[in-house]
Amino acid sequence: MGTVTLPTKASIWWTIYRTALAERLAYRGDFALGTLMRFLPIITQIFLWWAIFDAAGGGAVGSTRLAGYSFHDMVAYYLLSMLGRAFSSMPGLASTVSKQIREGEINRYLIQPIDMIGFLLLGRVAHKTAYYAIAIGPFALVFFLCGNYFPAWPEVDVWVGMFLALVFAFLLGFFLDLCIGLIGFWFLEVSSLLFVYMLLNFFLSGHMFPLDLLPPFWRQAVGYLPFQYLAYFPAAIYLGKIPADQLWYHLGIEACWLVAVIAAARVLYARGLKRYSGFGG
Repeated sequence: MGTVTLPTKASIWWTIYRTALAERLAYRGDFALGTLMRFLPIITQIFLWWAIFDAAGGGAVGSTRLAGYSFHDMVAYYLLSMLGRAFSSMPGLASTVSKQIREGEINRYLIQPIDMIGFLLLGRVAHKTAYYAIAIGPFALVFFLCGNYFPAWPEVDVWVGMFLALVFAFLLGFFLDLCIGLIGFWFLEVSSLLFVYMLLNFFLSGHMFPLDLLPPFWRQAVGYLPFQYLAYFPAAIYLGKIPADQLWYHLGIEACWLVAVIAAARVLYARGLKRYSGFGG
């Protein structure tokens, strides 16, 4: 009789990743169009900031500075923060998890040797892989056309810090959204909570404007929250707004936030399963 070779855990996760990637690319036309449409607001935002600097400087756009940002700095910040948001945003994750809990779909994770959180994380990695495979061209074109808005080529440690900040932003965004979805074990509908979270996320992450524009008290208060690491922090690293001697300190704080939200997600999942009925409906 022949021997049966059981798949290794690594091969199982690799298969899950490939399957999730294939699902993302199944409707690649619609996916590509949706990805490209996200670049349309760029022109609107640039003209908006032009009008703001023009009004603040009485027509002298080039010499006006707001909280240490020139108009060129602001355009560069917006493009870089958009890059950070592309890593950290998790559209549909919280609502999908809540729906799966409400309808009993998570039963499949309970009867199979697959960790739900790991499965969802690989799905998001596949989503980002497909997204950047399509968006890398438009991103490169936009950054090339706006190249004169960026400061001089940064040092290697800045590139390393920004890369780590983007990776941490992806993981932080994933586990924050996941925690909102896992609250569905207690409240079957989390749409209102998700709306509040997304509203806070949009303003406090620095996606709408640099957090340096906030009054000192509010800037300090926002600094105690994890949202700034989702968009503001990677952009600030590149633009030199984070002093070199504080870069690794802030990356360490971001890593601590990441550990905290991972632990929170695990606790919510473990305790939620104890009250989960599995009937759906």
